Amino acid sequence: MTARPDLSRRVAAEAIGTFCLVFAGTGAVVVNAVAGDPLGHGGVAAAFGLVVAVMIFAFGHLSGAHLNPAVSLAFAAGRHFPRREVAPYIAAQVAGAVAASFALRGLFGVAGGLGATHPRHVGAGGALVLEAGLTAVLMIVVLAVATDTRAVGSLAAIAIGGTIALEALVIGPITGASMNPARSLAPALAAGDVADLWIYLAGPIAGAMAGVVLYGVLRDARDLTPAVPRATATEREEPAR
Repeated sequence: MTARPDLSRRVAAEAIGTFCLVFAGTGAVVVNAVAGDPLGHGGVAAAFGLVVAVMIFAFGHLSGAHLNPAVSLAFAAGRHFPRREVAPYIAAQVAGAVAASFALRGLFGVAGGLGATHPRHVGAGGALVLEAGLTAVLMIVVLAVATDTRAVGSLAAIAIGGTIALEALVIGPITGASMNPARSLAPALAAGDVADLWIYLAGPIAGAMAGVVLYGVLRDARDLTPAVPRATATEREEPAR
């Protein structure tokens, strides 16, 4: 088995991956604002899903491609990730995200608010619940493809990217469907717009933790069910992350 890269290289992969996520994802919001809405809401949602899928393909085998402080914290809470590495991962994710937002500001000013997230058509409490719920669902999908050998590992990037795109498509107009503290923190700092930021820090973290607990309950319950037919070779693939 090939040894995974040392911590410094994995941290670098997280920084680069999160830079790309924020640059492409929030960049789609900025381009929409600058160019007269050529992408539309669906295009922005697709951009977030696609860039996450691409980054998982690129860096999943190196760092795990967390790209999200809430995911790193939840992995550690669920004992799927060393706690001593959480702080370096989060620092790298935030640094990559902030660098991407300031790069966008240098190119386009504060067009589109640089993709900063705010609740619309719902109060702060509702937005908090929605962000937590979205992140819980995302975390369940991440855990399924990253830690369960019964999941189809080769489709991990598609499953996670598809989940993000779907949730952004449905709930994006209401909360921005951040699901990622670094994704919301970076444009808030670059645009100088920190109103409502607490929602997008607390909600995803709480949701990711809830997702770990819920998936643990569901997985344990499934382990107690009668044996299922023998899996195919595809179903027995090791997870890609």
